[in-house]
Amino acid sequence: MIEYYDVSGCYVLRPWAFAIWESIQNFFDGEIRKLGVENCYFPMFVSQAALEKEKTHIADFAPEVAWVTRSGKTELAEPIAVRPTSETVMYPAYAKWVQSHRDLPIKLNQWCNVVRWEFKHPQPFLRTREFLWQEGHTAFATQEEAAEEVLQILDFYARVYEELLAIPVVKGRKTEKEKFAGGDYTTTVEAFISASGRAIQGATSHHLGQNFSKMFEIIFEDPKKPGEKQYAFQNSWGLTTRTIGVMTMVHGDNMGLVLPPRVACVQIIVIPCGITNSLSEEDREALLQKCNQYFKRLLNVNVRARTDLRDNYSPGWKFNHWELKGVPIRLEVGPRDMKSKQFVAVRRDTGEKLTIPEDQAETKLQDLLEEIHKNLYNRALSDLTSHMVVTNTMEEFQKQLDTGKGKHRVTKRGPALSYPMFTLVTGIVGRWRAVCVTALQRPNSDAAAIRIVIVQIPFCGEIDCEDWIKKITAKDQDLEPGAPSMGAKSLCIPFKPLKELQSGAKCVCDNSSAKYYTLFGRSY
Repeated sequence: MIEYYDVSGCYVLRPWAFAIWESIQNFFDGEIRKLGVENCYFPMFVSQAALEKEKTHIADFAPEVAWVTRSGKTELAEPIAVRPTSETVMYPAYAKWVQSHRDLPIKLNQWCNVVRWEFKHPQPFLRTREFLWQEGHTAFATQEEAAEEVLQILDFYARVYEELLAIPVVKGRKTEKEKFAGGDYTTTVEAFISASGRAIQGATSHHLGQNFSKMFEIIFEDPKKPGEKQYAFQNSWGLTTRTIGVMTMVHGDNMGLVLPPRVACVQIIVIPCGITNSLSEEDREALLQKCNQYFKRLLNVNVRARTDLRDNYSPGWKFNHWELKGVPIRLEVGPRDMKSKQFVAVRRDTGEKLTIPEDQAETKLQDLLEEIHKNLYNRALSDLTSHMVVTNTMEEFQKQLDTGKGKHRVTKRGPALSYPMFTLVTGIVGRWRAVCVTALQRPNSDAAAIRIVIVQIPFCGEIDCEDWIKKITAKDQDLEPGAPSMGAKSLCIPFKPLKELQSGAKCVCDNSSAKYYTLFGRSY
């Protein structure tokens, strides 16, 4: 999926990974166009004056900003930043374009890269110094229009995860501590990685209110109040290539990748079997021709198929190769299958082998691809719901956070892992060099028995309280080898909590009244 690069924290996205991003692009781009959003492109360089104009906003990004200070051997008069995000790049232009309420709304999106020079340990897809994303920036005359769009976009993000990647998500609003700096509020979709017991932010849609329009003078004359200037209401929203990492960790197993069919670069791989020295040249050619026929038939019904007709690898080697790459279905056909007018389809998600009549190839395989998507989604949904609990006190919260009761999901591929090291593993398979993301179980039986959960707790919403929760739930890794040491943080205030907050409920800090149930857990 990736190739290492000689700049730390930067990676080459190989076609196998980039095809997934293209599928996401095609879906999301089509949906936002229905809302009247247009694509554009703004420069990647930001002047220091523009970047620092909104102090609150840039404070969160300041340690991660990469600066260009020299051209050749000549020092620049003023350093130029490489965009960590584009609010300060785009909004000066919005101020020029908006003169009247008739110039609104502005609905622009760009597919681009951004640079955030993080000093933490980089992780492919999850934490990289350069990553691809889309960033939408919109401006409206009324707060109601802006608020409506925030949730429309969030629904699109949820559909990317659920309809394309077969990953269930929790929709909600970020706490005051975790919201986008400079915005009024942030909505989010959160996913759960059962193998590590950690949550991960999937995408965010922010309502910026009038904070940026006041800073950049994006104003218009209110038609209802002649002569009176009004500030625009703005949103920004973004989805990144982190989606690929989330997909890999949610569905991958000890055999390698498991790709959801709707985003898989190759949905079905056709492999000839039974080619031996005793097979006549005529029968061999007939078998290869049959494989090509299956390939063409599948292409004709818009199934992304490929044949592996290489004669320098055994069928077993090819099975392993494509299983590692996560292809949803392997179609095997041999001389006996041809005589019986059938073939064997092998599911990547379960390993199940199915014998299918030749004349039913298109319908049966298309149905099977949909069944695989549903199975992957339902399996991930079961993991999410069985690992999400409600507690009402700090004592219960701490206990549940690391020692929640329940069974691990067990499949033919083995149990879900409790404390994996998500790493890039380089292996040699024949003469082929495989690089993939996989999960390795720590050799610690005690740690493997612990089931980590994410917990909904009554919360007052105060930043000091949230800091206290994170501190008190942090663990000493030396005392508990293999256990995650970071403290729990707020993930979101779910739109649909597991339980309604009772009147008079107290926050887990016992100092304040609770405002809402908030989802907390350890997070990437």
